[in-house]
Amino acid sequence: MNYHVGVISGDGIGPEVVAEAQKVLDAIGAKFGHTFTYDAILMGGCSIDATGVPLTDEAIAQAKASDAVLMGSIGGNTATSPWYKLAPHLRPEAGLLKLRKALNLFANLRPAYLYEELKEACPLRDDIIGDGFDMMIMRELTGGLYFGARKTEEVNGVMTAVDTLTYTEDEIRRIAKRGFDIAMKRRKKVTSVDKANVLDSSRLWRKVVEEVAKDYPKVTYEHMLVDNCAMQLVKDPKQFDVILTENMFGDILSDEASMVTGSIGMLSSASLNDTKFGLYEPSGGSAPDIAGKGIANPIATILSAAMMLRYSFDLDKEADAVEAAVKQVLKDGYRTIDIMPQEEDKKASVTQVGTKQMGDLICERI
Repeated sequence: MNYHVGVISGDGIGPEVVAEAQKVLDAIGAKFGHTFTYDAILMGGCSIDATGVPLTDEAIAQAKASDAVLMGSIGGNTATSPWYKLAPHLRPEAGLLKLRKALNLFANLRPAYLYEELKEACPLRDDIIGDGFDMMIMRELTGGLYFGARKTEEVNGVMTAVDTLTYTEDEIRRIAKRGFDIAMKRRKKVTSVDKANVLDSSRLWRKVVEEVAKDYPKVTYEHMLVDNCAMQLVKDPKQFDVILTENMFGDILSDEASMVTGSIGMLSSASLNDTKFGLYEPSGGSAPDIAGKGIANPIATILSAAMMLRYSFDLDKEADAVEAAVKQVLKDGYRTIDIMPQEEDKKASVTQVGTKQMGDLICERI
C-alpha cells in the first residue's frame, strides 16, 4: 500500500534527522511491502527566507492533502537569527501554532521511556530510576494560553502585556477522552495535572476530567498540581503512566520528562486530530549550533516516524520493527554524541557514530 507523507524538513538539524527517518520508512516499506511518497512542505525559518512568512496557505493545503506529516524542528538562535527581529506573528514558531490550529491537532502525545542501555545517561540516582520508567504525556495543543487573545499596550504610562488563558469544557473533554483511551492501552492510570488551587480554568479542567473518568471504570485516576508534578518527575518518575494536562503545563513538563530519560534527542512526539491524521516530530529543538556537523541524534525523529506508522497508518508490526531496531542498535553499543557516557571507563564499551551512521545502523537491523 502507498502512503502519502508530507515532509517539513524544518531548520537547523531538521533536514539531517528527517532524512534519516525517511530512510527508515523506506526500509520498512521494502521489508513489509509498502511504499511511501513524500511531498516537501516549507515551514519555519526556511519558509520565511523563501516566502516572507513562516507558513503559507499553500503549505497548509499540502499538509491537509497528506495522509500524515513528518516534521523536523523549526526555528533558530533567538539571540542572533534575523527571524527573531520580525514581529511575533512572522517568526518561525508562529507557523507551527498556525499549522496546529489549521489541522485541528489538539492532542499531543509525548512518550518518555528510559532505555536500559541509557541508564547511565539519566541524571537521576540509581535508586530513583530502579527498573526504569515509561510514561506518556498527553498535552492539549490548540487551546489555553498559547492561543488566547494577547496584547501589549501602555496603561497609565506603563507598558502592560496581557495573555489570555481560556478553555471550554468541550476542549477539555476531548483531550481527556483521548488520554483515558491511551491509558486503556497501557497500565490504566491517568494523572491529571492542573493548578486548581489558583486558576478557574484548572477548576473547570478538574471538573470535566472527573466526568470523563466515570466512563472509564478500569482506569485509576488522580489529580496533581503542576508544581508537585514537576517535583515528582525527578523524585519518582516510575509512578506515572499517562500524564494528562493543558497546553503550557504540558509544554514544560514534557521537556522535563525528556531530560530525565537522558537526552531530548531520544524523545518522539505525535500531534493528532479527531481522525487518523497526525503530525509527527522530535520533541527537541532545531539545535542550530550543531547543524551541518553530522552529529545530531536522529532517533527521536525515527521514533516519531514509528508513531506515525502506529497511529496514522495502523501498522503496528512495522512500528514495532522500528522500535526494536532502535533498541538493538543501543544494545549493540552505538551512540550519538548526546547519549555517550560521561565516564571515561564506560566510553570504551560503546562506539560513537554520527547522524547518517545511526540511521544506517537502524535500517540494517530492520
